[in-house]
Amino acid sequence: MENIMIEPTASTPAVRFNASGRLLIEGRSMPENVLGFYNPLIEWVRSLKSEITRVDINLEYVNSSSSKKLLEILRILDASDAIKELIVNWHYESDDEDALEKGQIYEELLHKAVFRYHEYREAA
Repeated sequence: MENIMIEPTASTPAVRFNASGRLLIEGRSMPENVLGFYNPLIEWVRSLKSEITRVDINLEYVNSSSSKKLLEILRILDASDAIKELIVNWHYESDDEDALEKGQIYEELLHKAVFRYHEYREAA
């Protein structure tokens, strides 16, 4: 299984998916072609066979179609029999209650995922 490394753009996040079970999505997510961006990631996570999987999500902006795809990725990981422990590190800006709430909603929709919330201050 090949790792996925995608550099960020103004409209797409950085992605670092490592077959060892370390996954990162970071930046802004509002791609013009959400299916073109997220479907390869969805197919990749379907094949992941890492017993312990850690997902770091640090998105400063997510449009609604990206949000749906992100939830789809998390649901696939959550339902995988190969993954015994799923940890989601949810990073959010201290004054961004919507981002915190989105993480909490995702947490309620999943079963085995353990969410850890990491608050940070906006960069000056």
